[in-house]
Amino acid sequence: MGRKKPVRELLGIFKDKASFIKATLSAKCTTSSVQVAVLRATTHSPTSPPPDHRITAILSLGHGTRLAACKCIQAVMHRLHGTRSAYVVLKCLITLHNIVTRGSFMLRDQLSFYPSAGGRNFLNLLTFSDKTNVESREFSSWARWYAGVLERNLITSRVLGSFFSSSSSIQNNQAHKDREILRALLNSDLVRETDALVCMVEEICRVPDTLYNQRNDLVYEAMRLVGEDYRTTQHYIMRRLGELGDRLDGLSRGESAELASCMKRLEDCKERLVEMFVNRKRNVEFWDLVSQTKMKAAKLEEERGMVLVNMGRKVGEAAPSRFGKRVVEPSQSLRLLPCGGQWLDVDRVHLTVSTAIA
Repeated sequence: MGRKKPVRELLGIFKDKASFIKATLSAKCTTSSVQVAVLRATTHSPTSPPPDHRITAILSLGHGTRLAACKCIQAVMHRLHGTRSAYVVLKCLITLHNIVTRGSFMLRDQLSFYPSAGGRNFLNLLTFSDKTNVESREFSSWARWYAGVLERNLITSRVLGSFFSSSSSIQNNQAHKDREILRALLNSDLVRETDALVCMVEEICRVPDTLYNQRNDLVYEAMRLVGEDYRTTQHYIMRRLGELGDRLDGLSRGESAELASCMKRLEDCKERLVEMFVNRKRNVEFWDLVSQTKMKAAKLEEERGMVLVNMGRKVGEAAPSRFGKRVVEPSQSLRLLPCGGQWLDVDRVHLTVSTAIA
């Protein structure tokens, strides 16, 4: 005999079937097909992530009209915020992540500006918690972290001006285009973009401590997608550090200080990143570049600080000599005569002027 399904799983299956029936009976054909596609990708099953063919079916909705793309994002968001199941939430987030990396421009554009009234992507899962049992509570922590990573992904994309983790931007000779774009940027913009990418890395590092949960296929898929984001973030950081390395002498004090701070924050993430992505390639090259950039920026700050100190000393030493030429020595007598050199019935007086300053 097979293993009996827990009551929770049976209840999840019942909810899925009820949702399918409701979506199928919808009067609007377009709305019905979109809802069914989303429901099939985000079932209550606690183990397996959305099958690739289900994700592909959702992504295909982005190749039609803008209205269809809008309804698709609305359906995923409605599913995300309408459930109390940590497993359904994780599947919705995996679906959204695939939209960011593989979706059409219309789908990604609708996601970036959801809700339309506020112009912000706010997944609103900061306080989400599935309190059904201990396992669901732990999966809730993974859902909250994953939502934070996706939100940071879109915030970073806004700063960079493009969806940086999109597969299309990686494949379409983006490296060459990116170099041309970087050369045209101001120093302040380069530092600002670097800071945004470092914020992305910091968000990834807030992963829950229960790394053993990666044995679950749902969590493993989420970690795989986040790992790809981290790899792309590394590429983007390295390109910007390469450009900034050629411009270090031209950075202002504030820009060099901010760059050094970014590198320090990045190095603080290193240990956690090694735990998460032990098999990542290019790590040695990446961390060497981070360390070198931090040292160069710090050295530049130190040299500029010494120049300011020396300038201050020279100004301080020059001040008394300048004043000494203008003001007479202490206790030197001055004889005051009226215009024409003659006094009019006034006894001559000697006035003493002191240069001492209170």
